[in-house]
Amino acid sequence: MVKINVIGGGFAGVEAAWQIAKRGLEVNLYEMRPIKMTPAHHTDKLAELVCSNSLGSKFEGNASSLLKEELKLLDSIILRVAEKNSIPAGLSLSVDREKFSEDITKEICSNPLINVVREEIKEIDFEAINIIATGPLTSDSLAKKISELTGSQYLYFFDAAAPIVEYDSLNLNIIFEQSRYDKGEGFYLNCPFNKEQYDLFINELLNAELAEVKDFDIYSKNKPFFEGCMPIEELARRGHDTPRYGPMRPVGLINPKDNKRPYAVVQLRQDNAIATLYNIVGFQTQLKWNEQKRVFRLIPGLENAEFVRFGVMHRNTFINSPKLLNKYLQLKCNNKIFFAGLLTGVEGYVESCAMGTIAGINVYNLIKSKEMLELPNTTMIGALINYIINADSKNFQPINSNWGILKQLDENIKDKKLRNIKYRERALRDLKFFLKSKEFLLK
Repeated sequence: MVKINVIGGGFAGVEAAWQIAKRGLEVNLYEMRPIKMTPAHHTDKLAELVCSNSLGSKFEGNASSLLKEELKLLDSIILRVAEKNSIPAGLSLSVDREKFSEDITKEICSNPLINVVREEIKEIDFEAINIIATGPLTSDSLAKKISELTGSQYLYFFDAAAPIVEYDSLNLNIIFEQSRYDKGEGFYLNCPFNKEQYDLFINELLNAELAEVKDFDIYSKNKPFFEGCMPIEELARRGHDTPRYGPMRPVGLINPKDNKRPYAVVQLRQDNAIATLYNIVGFQTQLKWNEQKRVFRLIPGLENAEFVRFGVMHRNTFINSPKLLNKYLQLKCNNKIFFAGLLTGVEGYVESCAMGTIAGINVYNLIKSKEMLELPNTTMIGALINYIINADSKNFQPINSNWGILKQLDENIKDKKLRNIKYRERALRDLKFFLKSKEFLLK
């Protein structure tokens, strides 16, 4: 029997191993934690959430919602366990991060066809079929081997995690509960600013001391931050009011204490099921920890906030997929090696899961000499893969799910909301038809 190795126990690796095992093949799932930890992970659990506990929007008009619906049709273990452990978060699918990872770990480790190996992989077994899904924090040893294998340099950017605070330390006399435009179940906690408070906060933020990021100069000429996870202080450098049009935007919110829209807000999102912890939304940061405490306590309502996790910056690594991968996520120079997850150049937990799903199914098809799976580019998963393999290799940057990467509609619809509805309807219709017509590829 052909040996199958999935390297990396994050979202992509877990999903890939699950998709292979559910089709009756044995697979080795390698995860180096806790033998070797990363700068961002805190546990030895599989599929640990690091940057956020949110898996994106559930709103039907959002591209991330469509991606999740497609993954459900492909029987994603990640989405199934996420919904089981969901917590109220407005229009977002947020989970109790500890319970989520615990349940994933239990289910994967108890599967008789999945052999979970706690070991750092430093060499690639060329006799086996491999899915490399080690994510943005790939170890230096394996990164070197992959670089040697591909003959291509890695590209680097920096990702950032937001702080988490204790609910009991918040000033609820100032903070108010509300979801933007009162949409969705659950709510956010909103910290309202007036202009004077906002001006003071931004000035202190810009003058706060930054922490060093080991081995990398983040303020290089190109400042390679990922736009979707921009440190709040870097956002403020783009303009004094820029945060007010980003994570601190007050639109859709009315403070019931004065029935007015705040000048700016900071939102807090529930981080665990029992609502004792809250994430400061959009406040990824590179500030030193003592500076985070000083500056973020200037946020109205956080004057006495207790931080259970400070924000951190860490390296994020991805390959130049347009040069290296084919449409089945195989390495062009070696079809026994697949890549999945954030390494491919997608951004986001659910996007990572999608790449693992397709890689896992295609490993099975390769072994069984079946036609390889290629989803139509009218679907969000198909469009993501189409993007990462056909983008400009000289300017390739990671991407989230978004409506702009889908194949254009045959009809010209000017209304954005209606256009997105049509995109969603077409994607689900095409995917259901495709899966029915290609049923033999999925068993």
